[in-house]
Amino acid sequence: MGVKTYIARRLLEIVPIILAAVIINFTLLHTAPGDPALILAGERADPEYIKVVREEFGLDKPLIEQLVIYLRNLLAGNLGYSYMYRKPVLAVMAERIPATLLLIITSLSVALVVGTLAGAFAARMYLTRIDTGLSMVSLVLYSMPVFWLAIVLVLVFSFTLKWFPITGMITVGVQMGELERFVDILWHLALPSFSLATYYFGQYFRISRSSVVEVMREDYVTTARAVGFQENKVFTKYALRNAILPVVTMAGLQIGYMFAGAVLTETVYTWPGLGRLILEAILSRDYPLILGSYLIISVVVALATLFTDLTYALIDPRVAYK
Repeated sequence: MGVKTYIARRLLEIVPIILAAVIINFTLLHTAPGDPALILAGERADPEYIKVVREEFGLDKPLIEQLVIYLRNLLAGNLGYSYMYRKPVLAVMAERIPATLLLIITSLSVALVVGTLAGAFAARMYLTRIDTGLSMVSLVLYSMPVFWLAIVLVLVFSFTLKWFPITGMITVGVQMGELERFVDILWHLALPSFSLATYYFGQYFRISRSSVVEVMREDYVTTARAVGFQENKVFTKYALRNAILPVVTMAGLQIGYMFAGAVLTETVYTWPGLGRLILEAILSRDYPLILGSYLIISVVVALATLFTDLTYALIDPRVAYK
């Protein structure tokens, strides 16, 4: 089977999965406690006004009818109208996704590279003091709640030392050129990305270390050593390349999960991303915005899984498309 045929088949398989996720999310959300009309109108609002608000957003219709209307609009590319922002959901999310992508790509890249290299180095120094020390550090970092670490970093580096800004993505009310704006965004990005990368570093370290240790015991690695290859070549060409597959799997899955997983980090640092938007939408019972965000996350997770499978073939020639 060719690559194009494989991709087309996988994309067709994704469609019913996304549809099922949309239906499940819609049903669970609309049957959960809480009335958006009451929140929008205010708890002390007149019952007649609450009724008008409910009719305005179609919340007075039966659940099945609401679902059919939502699916029909979804097929037309319409994700709905945000109750909270009073504008299309797609427009609201388009303003937040770039900030989330910047945070996720930066954090994931740092955690992936540093964690994988550190794990491989620890595996090479297996059962030595260096291996033990790195393993303990990674375990501590992995065990720390990401929101707790974020708060500690804010208290130390923002409040006490005043090295980094406390909140936001850019300094407000200051005229800046393109270069100054770029540097200012990186300055605001430092603590949020470090918080998120530190947490995921522990995962990549432990996966990389255990995978390399296991591969180094394989027969083909022993044969390569017996033939007379240098240890560096055996490690980089034969062991590390085959041991990297579990790391690629983890990275592919986390690309999607981190869209929602960055909620706590974005909340602590008031980072204007999709995670914080989801939290705001949940608190205000903004159904269309919540569903739109969940839809984006579902699509990203599905596409990230496909991308991971395609990456396998580039790393390991033994992988074939079937």
